[in-house]
Amino acid sequence: MPFLDRAEGRIHYQVSGPPGAPALTFSNSLGTDLAMWDLQATPLSRTYRLLRYDARGHGQSSVTPRPYSIEGLANDVLSLLDASKIDRTDFCGLSLGGMIGMWLAVHAPARLGQLVLSNTAAKIGSAESWNARMQAVSEGGMQAIVEAVLERWYSSAFRSASPGVVEATRRTLLQTPAEGYVASCAALRDADLREAVSAIQAPTLIIAGTYDPATTPTDGRFLANRVPGSKYVELPAAHLSNLEASDAFTMALSKFLSS
Repeated sequence: MPFLDRAEGRIHYQVSGPPGAPALTFSNSLGTDLAMWDLQATPLSRTYRLLRYDARGHGQSSVTPRPYSIEGLANDVLSLLDASKIDRTDFCGLSLGGMIGMWLAVHAPARLGQLVLSNTAAKIGSAESWNARMQAVSEGGMQAIVEAVLERWYSSAFRSASPGVVEATRRTLLQTPAEGYVASCAALRDADLREAVSAIQAPTLIIAGTYDPATTPTDGRFLANRVPGSKYVELPAAHLSNLEASDAFTMALSKFLSS
């Protein structure tokens, strides 16, 4: 898998699928890496040129000096598109990745085709909640928050039924660099796109999880009401709906992108 060397650090990414096919970019959530999209990449790489990457401070990408911002993380995507010779791409982002997608749709609309915003919000959480999480990780490492995060990411029924998936997610969380995680938390804490999203012109699908306590269906419906002409889908899942309701997620994504 290649790396893009930028002045700010290295970005780890992967391109798959037929050369010349329509491009589709996936952007991961806080505390995960590009592997979170494996279940979608397998079927979609037959018809799309897929770009997946580890967000700055995650996976094999560099932990760069603070501060991080949604704008800076979005500019990483633009650099990846340039390096991959992708002029225009459909985009699917979950949580942090969704906020990156919103910023791109507002500030770099010529680079985006269709937009999928999954389990995300124009404003995620409160400063108090983010500061508490950042302090916990700074003092105790990723181990300090992993169980609480998993409870928010997956419903109790799914945790019981799919322990292997949950364990794989636990490993990814624990392997996430604490410094990169904290810096990304600060970027989410400071981001507020509630007014900006009304300027999005890209055809947009919003996916929410019925049981998601982090970015709730109310957050999803807020986006649906603010983004002109957007479509809204709610899946029986918590925060990582692309894993908990993978078949329904992939079907909704594929149907939207081909419409």
